[in-house]
Amino acid sequence: MREFGTPPPPPGSPQPDNQSQPSKRSLRGLDWFVFCVADVQTGFGPFVAVYLASQKWTQIDIGLILTTGSLVGLLGQIPGGMLVDRARSERLVAGLAILAIATSAVIYASFPFFAAILLAAVVHAMASCVLGPCIAAISLGLVGHTTIAERLGRNARFASIGNGLAAATMGTVGYFFSPQAVFVVTAMLAAPTVLALSQISAAEIIPDRAHGGTTGTPQKQSISFRQLLQHRSLLALGFCLVLFHLANAALLPLMGTVVTTRSSQWATVLIGACIVVPQIIVAAIAPSVGAHSRTWGRRTLLLIGVGALPIRAVLFAIVHDPYLIVAVQILDGLTAAIIGVIVPLVVADLTRGSGRFNTGLGMIGTMSGIGASFSPTLAGLIADHLGTTIAFLSLGMIGAMALTAVWLLIPETRSENLK
Repeated sequence: MREFGTPPPPPGSPQPDNQSQPSKRSLRGLDWFVFCVADVQTGFGPFVAVYLASQKWTQIDIGLILTTGSLVGLLGQIPGGMLVDRARSERLVAGLAILAIATSAVIYASFPFFAAILLAAVVHAMASCVLGPCIAAISLGLVGHTTIAERLGRNARFASIGNGLAAATMGTVGYFFSPQAVFVVTAMLAAPTVLALSQISAAEIIPDRAHGGTTGTPQKQSISFRQLLQHRSLLALGFCLVLFHLANAALLPLMGTVVTTRSSQWATVLIGACIVVPQIIVAAIAPSVGAHSRTWGRRTLLLIGVGALPIRAVLFAIVHDPYLIVAVQILDGLTAAIIGVIVPLVVADLTRGSGRFNTGLGMIGTMSGIGASFSPTLAGLIADHLGTTIAFLSLGMIGAMALTAVWLLIPETRSENLK
């Protein structure tokens, strides 16, 4: 199959996509939209379990809700990306997704019975499947391939800040009012999110390049979905991320169980610190990751990000001091910043000219989700039979396999004209 990617256009072809510059208003609007989306999404996750438990739900019913949402989110990644690639207005799709998420939050707060909550979980998961690709598409459509690296870094910074502030806000609201109030606040946050989205000029989002095409060509998808499924480099990236998330997803939860057995009094505080520290690191370095991807290359940074994972797993196996455990999470921040920026950047490189950028993101998201889904079960099985130290070391070995796979399978995707 023809490998599409990032070669510069020949003389006489359509102009490069960096010749139309977005306005400062649109760029600031995208900043705040990413920030607000992180706020809205933070209102779900662990807060769902806390809220349903406060409503005297059984653990089985809570588990069914969470599992259903996770499955819908996993299965909806590729259809969500395909929908965004087909859309003529990414802003409209993003706005509808925000309204759907706000509606699901209202249902959570107002109708705490099983059928309604199940519907809300499905609606939230389906909306989330298109919201991520919409942000990526709007970003690429605004700035083009030439400066998408810096834009992705900036997105990661604002998302990280939004996650951190929203988690603190939601926790405070839940503590002083009720777990139900978290979803009321989440629904209210839809208003500033849509307002931020409205600041992005629709005329400045070039549809062709938003979907992985090139400016000046007719809007089309130059390859079929079947051809995309046969793209060797894209499949190799997905395979590497399956291994990466299989190793990574269970690390912090497993450490949480270890800390709880040692000191249940400080477990919540310690795990909270372990979550906050990576967010700070991501906010601090994500933009520089995007900038350095031009000079260092995508592959070098990906090796650094994945390589930090097995080191972190080994340190978790041997470190017992609470302060050192939190310090180890600096590596998680490094990994999160690099993966969050470089993976969509590599997908943009690999799908350039295909019109399938968001579908490619959906493929990678699905494969990543598969690895993350099996990670806790695998770690728990090893920990129950061989102990947590062996479990950490086993996850580290899988992380080392992911690093080896990146080294052997992932090419440098940066185009020479983007250096």
